[in-house]
Amino acid sequence: MSSKKLNGHQEMVQLVGRSTAAATFLKSTVRQQQSAQGYRPVLSDDPKPYGAGFSHADILRAHSKSKPESAFVPRFERHISYTDLDDDWDASFDNDVMALGPRSGSPIARSPSPSPAAPVRPHSPRLDLYPTSRRNGGSTTGLKPHYDRIVKDPANSLHMIYHPAVSSSSAVGSASAAEIELVNARISRINKFKRVLQSSNVDVSALRNLAWSGIPDELRPMSWQLLLGYLPSNADRRVSTLARKRREYADGVKQAFGNGVDHAVWHQINIDVPRTNPHLTLYSFEATQRSLERILYVWAIRHPASGYVQGINDLVTPFFQVFLSAYIDADVESYDPGLLPREVLDVVEADSFWCLTKLLDGIQDNYIFAQPGIQRQVAALKDLTQRIDASLARHLQAENVEFIQFSFRWMNCLLMREVSVKNTIRMWDTYMAEGQTGFSEFHLYVCAAFLVKWSAQIQTMDFQEIMMFLQSLPTQSWTEKDVELLLSEAYMWQSLFKNATAHLRASGT
Repeated sequence: MSSKKLNGHQEMVQLVGRSTAAATFLKSTVRQQQSAQGYRPVLSDDPKPYGAGFSHADILRAHSKSKPESAFVPRFERHISYTDLDDDWDASFDNDVMALGPRSGSPIARSPSPSPAAPVRPHSPRLDLYPTSRRNGGSTTGLKPHYDRIVKDPANSLHMIYHPAVSSSSAVGSASAAEIELVNARISRINKFKRVLQSSNVDVSALRNLAWSGIPDELRPMSWQLLLGYLPSNADRRVSTLARKRREYADGVKQAFGNGVDHAVWHQINIDVPRTNPHLTLYSFEATQRSLERILYVWAIRHPASGYVQGINDLVTPFFQVFLSAYIDADVESYDPGLLPREVLDVVEADSFWCLTKLLDGIQDNYIFAQPGIQRQVAALKDLTQRIDASLARHLQAENVEFIQFSFRWMNCLLMREVSVKNTIRMWDTYMAEGQTGFSEFHLYVCAAFLVKWSAQIQTMDFQEIMMFLQSLPTQSWTEKDVELLLSEAYMWQSLFKNATAHLRASGT
């Protein structure tokens, strides 16, 4: 890459023909060998770990034909912890490379297999052994030009932002003052972010200040990765770090599925993935579902204290959607990732995995046995509601409405079942800007503001009406302005109560 000085900043110049450092998933040769021998998979009554259509776990079929069934699988060694939010991944590289390796001589019992009657989709022998992506007639419709540069270094996207032309009005023949002002405001805001992101050493604190009020769509993928500490703030280390982390994930996938699967974990993931965001076309595509399966299973294997918990499947989708948007010009919510070149979908998947891991590291108490983190948050929400809106709290108590009955889902899924994915993404801009406590402490204030918003309606309802109302709130038509108002109210409550820590204890009243 060449560079030149421009207004005191380094301007990155795109070079044609730059190769990508992203690691791609390697196909196994098992299927090719079996095809040559005339092998065709046959469904039987034996319980098997089918995914949402077909998944990498089917590689176990070939081995089961020649090896006796074993009741044990190797335990995965967790040599290091990835809870460190510092961006210096290189410091622990020597320990990283074997983090996903199996520990020899320490078998553990395989989890019970799911019932044969469990609902699964039929296996299709026509599919590729590792169907990460597919192409329809070789088309890459919607793919951004020079996507390979963004794959290698997300900073290259900063030079590929196109501002829409101001539309002309057929009535007056020129753009209105409001349209011009809107476009100018957008350009000004993007330029503020670019000045921070183009630095050779990004000031993450300055980025947080900008991100609190929302991140422009074009800059969100890179900004999120920086805010979570996945992408190094030092520009010189980005390319090598990204390539290594993506390669490590690819190796981890092969190891996780190559050493046997935990049937109970896999079965639950296989049930939940097809149910994830069913109202969005993106999540109905095979390529999307395969990626989500792998992300969730590898995460569960790497975190045995919690394993997979329903709700985590929701939390990965904002990352997948945002990082996919970095490479396409089309509507991401209806785009088929199977149209992408394999290297692109591979890096979207890997980046989603690592950022999901960063998020969950901060709220893992929500997903370990008995979910104590959620229990504490529900108790704190009750106490906080009593302080903010005592009449609402009294009415809920009079109607025998327990906070756990409606707010458990708010904590477990971070309100993703209550607002659209687009609005969730906007909320997460602010959560990440809040720092390490954004998804825990600040989320509590958001839930309090969310509940109090419906206070007047709730206080006219009885138990059954309250429960029905809170399970189906009229928020799916919310706009970004509605979400920003909610975040502002949450910030107000946080400012008032943050230093009054009594409301954060588990209340016994």
